[in-house]
Amino acid sequence: MNKLSLLGAALMLLAGNPAVAAMGPFEIYEQAIRNDPVYLGAIKERDAGLENRVIGRAGLLPKLGYNYNKGRNSSKATYLNERGNNQSDDRHYNSYGSSLTLQQPLLDYEAYAAYRKGVAQSLFADENFRGKSQELLVRVLDSYTKALFAQDQIDIAQARKKAFEQQFRQNEQMFRQGEGTRTDILEAESRYELATAEEIEARNEQDASLRELGALIGVPAIDIADLAPLDQHFQTFTLQPANYDTWHEMAVANNPNLASQRQALEVARYEVERNRAGHLPKVSAYATVRQNESESGNTYNQRYDTNTIGIEINVPLYAGGGVSASTRQARRAMEQAEYELDGKTRQTLIELRRQFSACLSGVSKLRAYQKALVSAEALVVSTRQSILGGERVNLDELNAEQQLFTTRRDLAQARYDYLMAWTKLHYYAGTLSEQDLARVDEAFGQGPGTR
Repeated sequence: MNKLSLLGAALMLLAGNPAVAAMGPFEIYEQAIRNDPVYLGAIKERDAGLENRVIGRAGLLPKLGYNYNKGRNSSKATYLNERGNNQSDDRHYNSYGSSLTLQQPLLDYEAYAAYRKGVAQSLFADENFRGKSQELLVRVLDSYTKALFAQDQIDIAQARKKAFEQQFRQNEQMFRQGEGTRTDILEAESRYELATAEEIEARNEQDASLRELGALIGVPAIDIADLAPLDQHFQTFTLQPANYDTWHEMAVANNPNLASQRQALEVARYEVERNRAGHLPKVSAYATVRQNESESGNTYNQRYDTNTIGIEINVPLYAGGGVSASTRQARRAMEQAEYELDGKTRQTLIELRRQFSACLSGVSKLRAYQKALVSAEALVVSTRQSILGGERVNLDELNAEQQLFTTRRDLAQARYDYLMAWTKLHYYAGTLSEQDLARVDEAFGQGPGTR
C-alpha cells in the first residue's frame, strides 16, 4: 500500500471508532484552564491583588518631585518717594521658578500600617486564587459525573420502558384470552409512563450538565458521546491518611478559603492601625534644590539659587473626631472578620467530616449495591419462572423489575458519589491538585481505544 492508502485507512479506522475522541475529566480540566471565564477572571483578580504589596511599600520609600513654573506678570507698585508722595510704577516682567524635592519618611506609622495591609491583601489574593483553582477541579468533575449519571438514568429508563411495554403487551394478550386482568394492564401502562417521565427529566439534567461542561471549555455544548464513561470495575482508593484527626489538621493548615479569610482578618487589623495612626506624629527628612527669579513682588529683578536639607515634623492635634470614629469603624469591621473566619472554619470542618465519612461508607455502599444488583437480577429470573409455574403473578414480575432498575440507578449514583466525596475531601483539606484529578481520571474510559 502507498502512503496515501495508509492515510486513508487510518482515517477510516478513526472514523469507525468514535471512542478515540472521548475526553476524560482531566482533559476537560486542561481545556477549562484555557477557556473557563471564571478561572481566567480569577487570574486577573489575583494579579491585581498582588499589586497591593507594591502599593503599600511605596509609602515607605523616598518620593522625588519636580515643580516648574514660568509666567508673564503685569503689576502696579505704589510706594512713597523722597518727597513723601505716593508714586506708582507699572511693571511688566517674566517670572520663573523650579524646585526638585526629595523626601524620605523616617517615622510614619500610618505608612507602615498601609504597607502591612498591602502585604495581607496580596496574600489574600494569592490564597483566594488557590481556592478558585481547586474549585475548578471540583466543578469539572461535578458536571462530568452529573452528565454521565444522567446518561445512566436515561439507559435505565429506556430499559424499563422496553420491559414494561413488553409486559403491557403480554398482559393485554392474556386479557383477550381471558387469563389476565385489567389491573395488570393498567399497572404495566402506569409504570411505562413513569419511566417515560423519568427519561425526560434525566435528559433535561444531562443537557444542563453538558452545557455546563461546554461553558467550561468555551463551546456551546458537548455531546455525551464525547465523554469517557466510568469503568464499571474501577477500584476504590486507599484513604491516606486513614484517620480524621490528620485530615482536620490538614484542613486548618492548608484550606485556601480559611487561609484567605485569615488574611482578610489581617487586612482588617492593619486597617485599624492605619486609622489609629491619625493621632500619631510623622517625621520625614527632605532635601530641596530651588531656583527662582522675580517669583514675587518682593523678589522683583532678583534671582535665587537655594539648596535646603532638613527635618519635617507633622503633629496632628485635632481632626473633629474623625480619626476616632474611623478607628472605631475599622475595629468593628475587624471583629466582623473574626466572626466570619470562625463561621467559615466551622462550616469547612463540617463539610470535611461529611466527605470523610462518605469516603469510608462509600466503599461499603458500593459493595452492598453490587451484591444487591446480583440478587435483584436473580430475583427477576426466579419470578418469571414462578409465574410460569403459577406461583406468582405479573405484578410480582413488575415489582422485581422495578427493584432491579432502582438498584442499578442507586449503584451508579453511589459510584459517582464516592468519586466526588474523595475529591471534595482533598478540596476541603486544601490539598486537591491536578495529580488527584489525574488519579480520578483513571477510573474513566479504561477500555481499549478510549484514549
